[in-house]
Amino acid sequence: MSPPDDASPREVFHWFRTTEDEPVAFIRDILTTAMWAVGIGLLLFAISGVWPPLVAVESGSMEPQMYRGDLIFVMEEHRFAGDGAHANTGIVTYRAGQRSGYSSFNEPGDVIIFKPDGNGRATPIIHRAMLWVEGGENWYGRATPDYVGDADNCRELANCPAPHAGFITKGDNNAGYDQVGFGAYTGPVKPSWVVGKAKLRIPWLGHVRLQFATTTAPEPLDLETRPATNSTTVPIRVLA
Repeated sequence: MSPPDDASPREVFHWFRTTEDEPVAFIRDILTTAMWAVGIGLLLFAISGVWPPLVAVESGSMEPQMYRGDLIFVMEEHRFAGDGAHANTGIVTYRAGQRSGYSSFNEPGDVIIFKPDGNGRATPIIHRAMLWVEGGENWYGRATPDYVGDADNCRELANCPAPHAGFITKGDNNAGYDQVGFGAYTGPVKPSWVVGKAKLRIPWLGHVRLQFATTTAPEPLDLETRPATNSTTVPIRVLA
């Protein structure tokens, strides 16, 4: 049943809201669901300051804190900065978190989402900020020995001296630092490459998003798989 031809806009709207006509009711349900989805999305964006505010985990590199298919709520890195955040980045490193007592996802320091080498076309990486290095710094002495592979000094360590200032990062389930060649292939993460901080994990809900993904984040690598040296055998890409 359709509304009268001479019905006012208000009457048409009332008919649309209340009619039991199946095609119209179906369209109404779709529109209502879409409006709720948009409203929730805008609310999450207002809270997080990041779009999209939810991202799906695509690999096991952060297990057991995050699993493939988890949905992660992301917040702009300067909001609710933890104790010991580095300078004006809003990000607490693992080392600083150990000193201040700040933790995120059961370990010291922030888990950040960043564009590897600043490449906006690459799949963003979700890994923990471990320490901050200055441009040109020999950071070998500050690195955790277990995370640098077979490197015995800065000369043998990829991205050492540091090509620029930034965060040294690592997946909790990876064998070494990203910048050394384990996991994400990136130089020290500049603050401008950071998309946000991971704040909340929602298990399993990211699987729907992953069904439409065309690329996959790097999987955990073993020390034997990728040596940590500055030799040509290590495909480290560094953005100057």
